[in-house]
Amino acid sequence: MSKITVFGAGYVGTSLGVLLSADNEVTIIDINKEVTNCINSRIPHIEDTYLEKFYQKSLNLSACTNFDDKTLEDSEVAIICTPTNYDPETNYFDTSSVESVITNILDCNKDILIVIKSTIPVGFINEQRKKHKVENIIFSPEFLREGKAIFDNLNPSRIIVGGKSEKAKSFAMLLLECTEQKNKPKVLFMEPAEAEAVKLFSNTYLAMRVAFFNELDSYAESKNLNSEDIILGASLDPRIGNFYNNPSFGYGGYCLPKDTKQLLANYENVPNNLIKAIVEANATRKDFVSDMVVSKKPKVVGVYRLVMKKDSRNFRSSAIQGIMKRVKAKGINVIVYEPNFDGDLFFNSEVVKDLEDFKNRSDLVIANRKSDDLSDISQKVYTRDLFGDDS
Repeated sequence: MSKITVFGAGYVGTSLGVLLSADNEVTIIDINKEVTNCINSRIPHIEDTYLEKFYQKSLNLSACTNFDDKTLEDSEVAIICTPTNYDPETNYFDTSSVESVITNILDCNKDILIVIKSTIPVGFINEQRKKHKVENIIFSPEFLREGKAIFDNLNPSRIIVGGKSEKAKSFAMLLLECTEQKNKPKVLFMEPAEAEAVKLFSNTYLAMRVAFFNELDSYAESKNLNSEDIILGASLDPRIGNFYNNPSFGYGGYCLPKDTKQLLANYENVPNNLIKAIVEANATRKDFVSDMVVSKKPKVVGVYRLVMKKDSRNFRSSAIQGIMKRVKAKGINVIVYEPNFDGDLFFNSEVVKDLEDFKNRSDLVIANRKSDDLSDISQKVYTRDLFGDDS
């Protein structure tokens, strides 16, 4: 049994902490006292289909808002899962929370293995190793879907560790022991910078697929062609595949927008066309969709849900917000229906609490994804969701 400290109780930190605590002693540290109280009371604070099930098990798991020196002195592994939001002013990830935690950890324990799970720019680990004059900082990217983080940790496509030391190999074994697949996933050990690049290139490739099928859909809608037929015909080619091919208002959420921009920033002085195009394609798609909405000449546009996915509470960087802002800029009145938002205004647009009132007041309703809630007003719903999934 290992003693593990996890910093950050988002979906990455919580899912890892819960799974590792089945066979190890885990402490999760988060600045939000409500969150730590939920963890200690075994009350789900994130949307995850497996979390309630795992909370019914006997877990060696606790949470607190502050750590004492003893916690870190006794820990063998510290996992950092704090947020690294993209800063448009610096054109770079804001890694200040990760850097602060690294410093605090090393002040208490120089020998502990520090594992970064937060998404970071290429070269970050090597910079931190040099700054602190230690080698025991590694990067292990996560590839988790919101709402399915525990499932994805149980069934990973691969485990990647940016470090080749014995401690790094031991950490990989901890992750491997959490999996439930009969055929265990491949474990790849590499240098930190290569692992950092894997995360950014993986998410940028997924963003590229979203952007590609969105541009296909833009073409089909402009030329009055059946987008669904074209996509189905193309996707049956096994080299293309039937995934991440459902048109949307654009890619969004926690990862794809910031990771694509960060990768492009890392391309400074490196020739590229495609990476830049992937970033720009998302704005182009939102321009196209908003133009189509405006062309229908609605007096009131209803925004149905701000979240990225059907069973999500995440509003961050959702594509529909980009459409909303563009439509408002044209002088069109916009109202919002979002049951997960408590306020009365969102970006100075009225939030309507009653769904029927929302539908009656809207001349046109925009929805990134289809919903049975809108089946009775399908004639005034604008969506590009063809297949009814969240990809």
